[in-house]
Amino acid sequence: MQNQSKDPLHGITLQKIVEALVEYYGFDTLAELIPIKCFISNPSVKSSLTFLRKTDWARKKVEDLYVKSLPKLAK
Repeated sequence: MQNQSKDPLHGITLQKIVEALVEYYGFDTLAELIPIKCFISNPSVKSSLTFLRKTDWARKKVEDLYVKSLPKLAK
C-alpha cells in the first residue's frame, strides 16, 4: 500500500497554483480577494511568482485561496 500525502498542495508548483487561480479568477478578482501589489499593479504570472517566492505571508494567502478554490477549479 502506497502512502499518499493528504496535503492538497503536495507536488504542485507555485507556478501551477498562480496560473490556475489567474485562469479561474483573473487578476482583477485576485486583487480583490488578496490585495497585494503583484496582483494590482501591472500583474503578470512572472512578477507574481517573483514576489510570492520571497514573501511567505503572501504565498500562504495564495495557497490558502487555492486550497479553498479546489472544488471550483476541478469543474
